[in-house]
Amino acid sequence: MKRSLIFICLSLIIVASGCKKEMVVPNRTIITTLTSGSWAQSNGGRNYTAAIDMPEIDNYFNDHGGVLVYISFDNGATYEQVPQVYNGVSYSYITRSGEIVMEIQSSDGIGTVTPPGTVRVKIVLIDSV
Repeated sequence: MKRSLIFICLSLIIVASGCKKEMVVPNRTIITTLTSGSWAQSNGGRNYTAAIDMPEIDNYFNDHGGVLVYISFDNGATYEQVPQVYNGVSYSYITRSGEIVMEIQSSDGIGTVTPPGTVRVKIVLIDSV
């Protein structure tokens, strides 16, 4: 009887020590719009950038969180994940504290491009603790 009581107590201690509290942090989705006037030209029209203000990305999040970016050319009916090549234009992005910078260039890296008209951008911020 004493052995079974000791066995039960040890089993409970082992099970209890294996449990840990996990903090669940929800992802955040932000949808914004870029217009043709949002893009700044560089390199003789071969590159364009558009900065998206993103105060949710601080230095800590930039180091430890994750960012997914999607772009819609049809007002949100469909989204395509960036990086992406669409109609011969390569879309990519970089993140830094306070902003996401969308970049476009010709998919061959040589030709000039024309910025798209109005596009919707969906940004998913994934926290990691």
